[in-house]
Amino acid sequence: MFLSAAGTIGLGLDLSPGRKHASVLEMEELRDEQLVSMYLEGDEKSLDILIKRYLKPIYNFLARNTGNNKEAEDLTQDVFLRVWNNLKKFDTEKVFRTWIYQIARNASIDYLRKKKALIFSDLDTEDRQFSESLADESEPVSDRLNREEAGMELAENLQKLSLDDRTVLLLHYNEDLTFREIADVLNEPMDTVKSRHRRALLKLKKFFKEQK
Repeated sequence: MFLSAAGTIGLGLDLSPGRKHASVLEMEELRDEQLVSMYLEGDEKSLDILIKRYLKPIYNFLARNTGNNKEAEDLTQDVFLRVWNNLKKFDTEKVFRTWIYQIARNASIDYLRKKKALIFSDLDTEDRQFSESLADESEPVSDRLNREEAGMELAENLQKLSLDDRTVLLLHYNEDLTFREIADVLNEPMDTVKSRHRRALLKLKKFFKEQK
C-alpha cells in the first residue's frame, strides 16, 4: 500500500511460490519480539513481516489521530523509517507493539505542532464528571468507536479531544491495546490513562448530544 517491495526502506516481502514459502508462513506466527531478534541477527524477511503486520493498523491510527488521510500516508512512511532507523536500539525485553505506537504518537505530535492544531490537556485537573453514568445512551460511545463504518460525525468529534485523550480511545477501541500497554505508550501511570479514557468518553457523549 505505502511500502512496497521496492519501497522507501528498500525491503521486500518475498512470498513467491517455492522460495522458502513455508518458512515465511512459520515466521508469521512468531511474536513481534521474536521477529525483531531475528532481524537483528540478519534476517531481513522478519522486518518485512513486521511491516506487513503493522502497516494498516498504524495508518488507521494516524488517519484518525490527525484527521487527514493523505497526511497519514506520509506519516506512515515516516513511522516505518523511524522503526527501521532505531530498531537496533529496541530492547527485546520490551513490547514491540507499544514501542511502535509510541513512534506513531510522536509522529502525530510533530504533524499537529506544525499545523498548530495541538490541543494540550490539563493533566492537573481532575474531571469531577467521572461519576456521570453513560447508561442512558441509546448506543454507548464506546460502541461507536468500535464500528468500522463510523463516519464523519465521529471523526469530527474525535478531533475536538486532546491528542492524548484521543490516542487512548483509538488505541483501546481500534487497536485493542490494554490500559497497561497504553500507559507504556504515553509514559503515564495506568490510573491516569483510565481517567483519560473515562473523561474522553464523557466528552464525546457531550459532543454527540450537542449535534442532535
